[in-house]
Amino acid sequence: MSSRVLLFGASGFIGGHVRAALEADPGIGAVICPGRRDHDLIDGDPRGLAQVIGDHAPTAIVSCVGRLGGTDSELIRGNTLVAAKLLEAASAAPPGVRLVRLGSAGEYGVVARGRAVTEEDACGPVAAYGVSHLAGTRLFRLAGESGIADTASLRVFNPIGPGMSAETMLGRAAERIRAALATGDAEITMGPLSAYRDFVDVRDLAAVIPAVLRAPRLRHRVFNVGSGRAVGSREAVRLLAETAGFGGEIREQGAGPQRSAAVEWIQADVRRAGEELGWAPARDLTTSIKDIWAAGEAG
Repeated sequence: MSSRVLLFGASGFIGGHVRAALEADPGIGAVICPGRRDHDLIDGDPRGLAQVIGDHAPTAIVSCVGRLGGTDSELIRGNTLVAAKLLEAASAAPPGVRLVRLGSAGEYGVVARGRAVTEEDACGPVAAYGVSHLAGTRLFRLAGESGIADTASLRVFNPIGPGMSAETMLGRAAERIRAALATGDAEITMGPLSAYRDFVDVRDLAAVIPAVLRAPRLRHRVFNVGSGRAVGSREAVRLLAETAGFGGEIREQGAGPQRSAAVEWIQADVRRAGEELGWAPARDLTTSIKDIWAAGEAG
């Protein structure tokens, strides 16, 4: 029987690519994408969510809804409470429905330089953002391991690709390079670029969702989704500048985002997703950056 997937957050950067991946999968018969008018997953109540789930009778529910920034209470509401509401409302779904949510590499906190972090490593988030996602992941994991619900949390590392916003480091860099080229400025200013990040193409991230839904039984409830490679942020911005044809100076000043400023190194160990889901990242950083720039030029 074909799957019926209820996808929340389909209008966002990640959600749009997830929708495309789901709709392209021959094993999925329908992808239903409620908008905020139908139900606001962050501000709505579990009863309204249960009504939406009951109306559509999905075999899987995928949430790409969350918050990157805001106050501590906004982050908890956007990340932790969304996970809790999904679990509460899942009783309205048919038996066996699989719930999938996006978590974050921010759940890990500081990682030893040169080490790839695994799903079983200790978590010590350094800011409310990571705390809010870790709490959501633990709620899902508890529900899955206790048999209350069939759950999976994907710890997403640094998603990049066509359509990314200026809320992210490479998104800001692309916006500032484009503005400098338009005005003839000889420099752009960024925050600190000394950190190493694991940049995963959003299309590779999107491809893991159908893989999670295809798995007949999940042995684990948490999966890292990254490229498996740590790259210097400075190197990534310089590659973007070269791709754009910008030869000006890239200045660094100020502070980085609170959610990750204290983390100098992060790299995903993605073996679990490969072994259990048959998934592996397919795009390298150069391809992703070329496509980021091309998408901005076309837009």
